[in-house]
Amino acid sequence: MTNFWKQPGVPHKGWSLIDVIDIRDYGQGEEDTEFETCIMCGHEKIRYVHIVEHQEIDEEFRVGCVCAENMTNDYVNPGKKERNLRNRANRRNNWSKRNWKISQKGNLYLKIDTHLIVIFEERKSKKYKVMIDKVVGNMTFESIELAKLGAFLGVEYFKDWASGENTPIDQNDEKQFTLPGEGLNII
Repeated sequence: MTNFWKQPGVPHKGWSLIDVIDIRDYGQGEEDTEFETCIMCGHEKIRYVHIVEHQEIDEEFRVGCVCAENMTNDYVNPGKKERNLRNRANRRNNWSKRNWKISQKGNLYLKIDTHLIVIFEERKSKKYKVMIDKVVGNMTFESIELAKLGAFLGVEYFKDWASGENTPIDQNDEKQFTLPGEGLNII
């Protein structure tokens, strides 16, 4: 078990937080999750990995929340970003439990706040598409479950975008909204 806190030459302060990621895929159980170990303190079973960098170190470090707070000397943002990811994971889990209704045309739909989300089957391809507030997405989905996940990711993206956390969708950015285990993106 590595403990870089005790290693000479490894700075303890002056790190910058690059990102926080949830390593658990959608629908993946705890027993299937490959948790990470904090490279700084050696704490095991880290699900929310904080990626930090330092100008004197060539590589990024993958650490837990407490180490990220100490290394960046920021005791607000690492925890806030992790909390946002935890909340998103809970919303994603609850999303699959939502009671979708069936329209007169036979399409699945869901009303959330002031938004209407519709999943419909394309006639030619027999694949599913998602429409959010009369805006039809470009992506097609092999199953209704994948379309529901695509709808969740779309709603989350636009919620973040409205709050200023995301920039507009870049059609060439393949990292945006990649569906876990499928290699598909919803753009």
